[in-house]
Amino acid sequence: MRICVYCASSAKIDEIYFEATERLAKILVNSNVQVIYGGGGHGLMGKLADTVLAQGGQIKGIMPQFMNEVEWAHKNVTDIEFTKTMHERKAKFLENIDALIALPGGTGTLEELLEAITLKRLGQFTKPIIILNTNGYYDPLILMLERCVEEKFLRPIHAEMWTFVHQPEEVMSAINQSMEWDENAISFAAV
Repeated sequence: MRICVYCASSAKIDEIYFEATERLAKILVNSNVQVIYGGGGHGLMGKLADTVLAQGGQIKGIMPQFMNEVEWAHKNVTDIEFTKTMHERKAKFLENIDALIALPGGTGTLEELLEAITLKRLGQFTKPIIILNTNGYYDPLILMLERCVEEKFLRPIHAEMWTFVHQPEEVMSAINQSMEWDENAISFAAV
């Protein structure tokens, strides 16, 4: 199984986010998951990679070359693919994966997550999207997505495209229980 994990590069965040990331990384390794991530060595990206490597797991980074030039790449991740652009990187994240997990993060994480949700709505991406809502970080996003449905910018069925969980231990069962989604989603993408 291959799972992409979106997460923050900031190292100045609360320790609770690092603890949740470490727990998730151990769960993924114990579940024989190959982790695909942004390739960074700092923040939650660094914690994710450090833990996967320490547990003997598999991890692949995908990073634009310009980020490597400022030494953002994790020094111990040997499987790193360098892309030309951020757009190419985001497309590579979603290739041949079985699920997507979003941990707390900043604008990059939010942008990647919302693009994946949009692609799923259009039937271009069909895999489970699990959002780890550590410390209530994503509570405002939950409200925004609910409002999208209430105000008829999304259909009620579109709320099935993602699953919010609060603990890393809930992630794998959320993936397994996700609603089936396919390319036919384009037929009901419009409201």
